[in-house]
Amino acid sequence: MLQTFLEAMKGLWEESGLMAMTWQNAAMIALSFFFMFLAIKKQYEPLLLLPISFGMFLANLPLANLAITTDGSGVLLDVLYLGVKHELFPPLIFLGIGCMTDFGPLIANPKSFLLGAAAQGGIFLAFIGAAMLGMTPPECASIAIIGGADGPTAIYVSSQMLANRSWNGIPFELSVGTIAVAAYSYMALVPVIQPPIMKLLTTKKERMVVMGQLRTVSKTEKIIFPIAVTLVVSLLIPSAAPLVGMLMFGNLLKESGVCTRLVDTASNALMNIITIFLGLSVGATTSAASCFNAATGKVVLLGLVAFSIGTACGVLFGKLMYLATGGKVNPLIGSAGVSAVPMAARISQKVGAEANPTNFLLMHAMGPNVAGVIGSAVAAGILLSIIPH
Repeated sequence: MLQTFLEAMKGLWEESGLMAMTWQNAAMIALSFFFMFLAIKKQYEPLLLLPISFGMFLANLPLANLAITTDGSGVLLDVLYLGVKHELFPPLIFLGIGCMTDFGPLIANPKSFLLGAAAQGGIFLAFIGAAMLGMTPPECASIAIIGGADGPTAIYVSSQMLANRSWNGIPFELSVGTIAVAAYSYMALVPVIQPPIMKLLTTKKERMVVMGQLRTVSKTEKIIFPIAVTLVVSLLIPSAAPLVGMLMFGNLLKESGVCTRLVDTASNALMNIITIFLGLSVGATTSAASCFNAATGKVVLLGLVAFSIGTACGVLFGKLMYLATGGKVNPLIGSAGVSAVPMAARISQKVGAEANPTNFLLMHAMGPNVAGVIGSAVAAGILLSIIPH
């Protein structure tokens, strides 16, 4: 009887996840705990970082079979991942963002479009850097889009670019999960990464500039804006239409004032459901097998470079506008051209207030910030149009 019991315990042990645990699994689980800490304790993008980190945790539990598979043999999270694979979740996220976004500051100061466009410079410079490191064009595009500081856009681009698992017979080393985790990590670290760059590239005199009050934007302008943007962007860059179209549709629902129930659903219930599904399923693609390679290091490095250069491009263009307007534009608002809404705008306000406590840059920074959302979607459309995948 004792012998039978011991054999049963031995068999249970040999079939347990503890027996199958590798150091790679342990390292990824530890990394997921670190991201959970950032989300819970530091409150860095918790609505997405926490689901992603828990998905990473689930994917690396040995023998649990919860990692996203490439052969369709998984069950729960593979089903949720279909929303990523078929580019469903990111546009729906944009719908919710549109319902929550006020484009008034951008309409009141159209020059903000230029700052939003300038901040996308990190995307294209990072693409060149990735190419120089020998990565395939689809991988270069997937890494470069991290510079837009827009998680849904990064997922949208990488899910299409990396869908075929290879390019001209060369297998990809990257996964959508790796790109997504890097994108959301850098979005979460906006308060850490941006201020040193902003202070390095500006003088105290420039940071102290107080900008004039924005004009009042009429309801008619706010209704025409999403329709006009959708028309122009979709005609010029059709590949950007799914993201821009859903963003502007959500905004039209909000600004019309006649779809309160739809706005409430899209910006709350639907947004929350998609966020949970997106975060969990994307996190579950980050298994140890897919993350422990040289390409992951390149993603981490180039993603940081892309985001940093994007911030710098926005600030430098802000300096150019400062000179062109005779000192009426505070260059700090250029850093908000990356599309981490509204955190990047808040950082512009914070750094400006440090130089001049009476300064209030938040509304001025929201213009480039929401322009950056449109800019990152347009940049995504350009990459999808010109890069074979």
